[in-house]
Amino acid sequence: MSDAAADPGTDAMTDPAPQPGADADHPDHHVDVETVEAVVRRQMSASLGGRRGMLEAGLPGLAFTAAWLIVKDIRVALIAGAALAGIALVLRLVQRSTIQYVANAIVGIAIGWLVVHIARGMGGSQEDQALAFFVPGVVITGVYTVGLVLSCLVRWPAIGFMVGSVAGDPLEWHENRQIVSLCTRLTWLFLAPGAILAIVEGIVILLGYGGAMHKDAAVLVLGIIRLGIGWPLRLVAWGGMVWLLARNATPLES
Repeated sequence: MSDAAADPGTDAMTDPAPQPGADADHPDHHVDVETVEAVVRRQMSASLGGRRGMLEAGLPGLAFTAAWLIVKDIRVALIAGAALAGIALVLRLVQRSTIQYVANAIVGIAIGWLVVHIARGMGGSQEDQALAFFVPGVVITGVYTVGLVLSCLVRWPAIGFMVGSVAGDPLEWHENRQIVSLCTRLTWLFLAPGAILAIVEGIVILLGYGGAMHKDAAVLVLGIIRLGIGWPLRLVAWGGMVWLLARNATPLES
């Protein structure tokens, strides 16, 4: 999920030149690839960001957790996370590469700050505020996981739209049963880590707020889960997706 240093991380995909005699008002929009697997590999490379993209997404949260556990000051923890994201943003701008992955981290920090501010306004302790920082991530992950599950259950798997986005017609892929089947399997693999993390992190947050676990311990566990368990889970899922995509077996056109 190609190091993002040379972003964008995908090869350019352009429409093939119209064939002689083709209607100029209805050009052929199919991309110059032969299989669904090739399309999804390219799109995955662009969306996942490689090692650098993963670090940019994960390190600000790790900085927040470490700063909180060391100094027990919610403002210092927020500044630590924001500073790390800011440094990554400056590097991206200097290198004139995509800021997509840094922007995701910055948005996460901003939402976390908002929730912390709300928790403070409700009279929550600094421990409550630190735990609240992780709540939006769990909620957002849970919501999009439910959306991905529903897309599979109704046989309109989300990754199919990834194929459609580069195939000219965004819905044409759904007419090919092989493509629908492949994209359904890929979507289940893609959503599995998020589903597991949302459940486990949600339980830890509830234990922290319920008093069954000390809030500092809950914050530490959440930090460990996100980087120490979350990324390995994603790597396993992505490995399964790569295995499916390595077969190059599903024609792009029905």
